[in-house]
Amino acid sequence: MEHDIITLAAGAGGKISQSLLSEVILPAFGEAVLPQFHDGAVLEMGERLAFTTDSYVVSPRFFPGGNIGKLAVCGTVNDLAMTGAVPKYLSVGAIIEEGLPIDELRMILETMRETALEAGVRIATGDTKVVGKGGVDGIFINTAGIGVVEGKEMDPRAVTAGLDVIVSGTLGDHSATILAKRHGIEVEDDLQSDCAPLANLAADMRRAAPSIPVMRDATRGGAAAVLNEIAEAADVGILLEEELLPVRESVEGIAELLGIEPLALANEGKLIAFCDPSETAALLSAMHASPYGKDACRIGRTTTESPGLVAMKTGFGGVRIVEMPLGDIVPRIC
Repeated sequence: MEHDIITLAAGAGGKISQSLLSEVILPAFGEAVLPQFHDGAVLEMGERLAFTTDSYVVSPRFFPGGNIGKLAVCGTVNDLAMTGAVPKYLSVGAIIEEGLPIDELRMILETMRETALEAGVRIATGDTKVVGKGGVDGIFINTAGIGVVEGKEMDPRAVTAGLDVIVSGTLGDHSATILAKRHGIEVEDDLQSDCAPLANLAADMRRAAPSIPVMRDATRGGAAAVLNEIAEAADVGILLEEELLPVRESVEGIAELLGIEPLALANEGKLIAFCDPSETAALLSAMHASPYGKDACRIGRTTTESPGLVAMKTGFGGVRIVEMPLGDIVPRIC
């Protein structure tokens, strides 16, 4: 690690996060680690089960389009769905700060209940801890999830050259919403977090396009981080077309104001998939039938050129590199 102490950048999903994982956390666990570096692990236990866990510390706790409770359920459901699993059960662990209003806690829990019902998952177990004032910021939530893998397992190393790159809708909405709320930035359109459970959409996509080797939800680090990770894992090049990217004007404006690459802004209800071009039309048709995929589109393709790199063909005909975010773009967005 370049630094001797943990910084906020270490939790932002970019290069510094990768360094913390590869140089500190994984070596510490050694042979105890199951070597599956995806959104969740697939376990052979009589049947194939997917298992994942995540913690949520978003600030502010309530934002346009959701709150920390909705985010916690959606995030874990989506991580399971990205492994090719049907999510079944969640655990909920809450660390609550002394002084949190009970009415606020009730609103968070009610949203979790509603989101779990929509996603078709049951809350099977949980834990509650209360800490003194200043111990956490209001409430932090951990959710873990178990799902059943149906069909083939998703694997980023299975991506090959010649595939279309598909995104399920507009990019960067969640981070831009959090930034606008946090900094009091006024936006002209109806920008809100895209926080949503994607399990049903992902299942429809797998049925429509059996060739899909991998799907990923573009959370911390946004599409830029996801695409760079897959390009490196699969040793392929990825060429995006700027004119095809679905980004709201308000998101572009916030990104420009703060000097941030829009592709590096996180989503909490969008996914990226790769498929054979012969299945692209059927895949997009299936996605457009879902409220969470109605704006799905193709944004580029994989190539044999520049393996491990992500590039973008600009509207002026040039090509630029889309780099892996360093980190510390938007701390505490999830």
